[in-house]
Amino acid sequence: MALEDLGYHEKLESYRQNNGLGGFAIGRVIAEHKERYIVNDGQQEFEAEITGNMRFTAQERSDYPAVGDWVAFSVFDDTKGLIHGILPRHSLLERKAVGKQGDKQIIAANIDDALIVQAVDRDFNINRLERYLTLCHTSRVNPVIVLNKIDLITSQELQEKLSRIGERVKDVPILAISNQTGEGLHQLKTRIEKGKTYCLLGSSGVGKSTLLNTLSGQEVMQTNAISESSDRGRHVTTHRELHLLECGGILIDNPGMREVGMADFEEGIASTFDHIVELSKSCRYKNCTHTNEPGCAVRNALDTGELDDGSYENYLKMEKEKGHYEMTLVDKRKRDRAFGKMMKDFKKNYSRPKD
Repeated sequence: MALEDLGYHEKLESYRQNNGLGGFAIGRVIAEHKERYIVNDGQQEFEAEITGNMRFTAQERSDYPAVGDWVAFSVFDDTKGLIHGILPRHSLLERKAVGKQGDKQIIAANIDDALIVQAVDRDFNINRLERYLTLCHTSRVNPVIVLNKIDLITSQELQEKLSRIGERVKDVPILAISNQTGEGLHQLKTRIEKGKTYCLLGSSGVGKSTLLNTLSGQEVMQTNAISESSDRGRHVTTHRELHLLECGGILIDNPGMREVGMADFEEGIASTFDHIVELSKSCRYKNCTHTNEPGCAVRNALDTGELDDGSYENYLKMEKEKGHYEMTLVDKRKRDRAFGKMMKDFKKNYSRPKD
């Protein structure tokens, strides 16, 4: 195996040479475990951590490596590595961190396409699909919707679901598959290109791990059945990890997400709900909230049936969440500045010579 098999290309090599990184080894982060990383240089894997300088200068979570990142590192003790820098990313999938005000959680870096997996029986939810699409559009990652477990429903039921998605989601590929019967898997495999990086997004229990095993051609992940008592998926994947597929593609598996919190996703929301954005250009007021203002083109389209009720409600909900995140982000920055000033004053007073 070579670095090119992991997706390395000429632009990354040019950056490496032009920025004084020629003396370092180059590798891709294939797994992360609490700020300890597994880096693959195309020949072997190294257990690595970041330098103290990287830790000291980091301003936010995105300043740390993530699965999918290309990093410059030095080797010691043959199997250990020290990461000195992160090469430029062309995409970064991230969401609002669960339970942490104003923070983000990185899902993966340098993703080309995201496979948004939903099971057609228990997990099917168009609102959630729109959230994943917003996440992808914000990160400039190409989304592909994968409807799994179609063997559990009739052909008519599948067509009804495809029709419902088509009413609200435009210009996004949709693939219907079954891990059990193999239906639709050939079409999915033909979409995966050598050297490109893909990731799996979806809730627990939708069949992501089974799909990974199928695409990789080997049993790389344990799989579990849905809990009969709760009808909820069990977490099989506990951390993000990068895998090479039979066809030469690169796939990053992710733990199931029970929620996709909105952060500063203005661009992504505009792309997912472009039909609402287009309608809003005809509203009487430029700052129209599309709730109760007179002359609202969005509300008018809703009344005439031109706009889907579910899409409208989901748009308003996500806009509200985005606004809340932005406010918490401002508050967090104020707290960080106040804490920084306090530490600066403390150090100044603490180092002052005593009389």
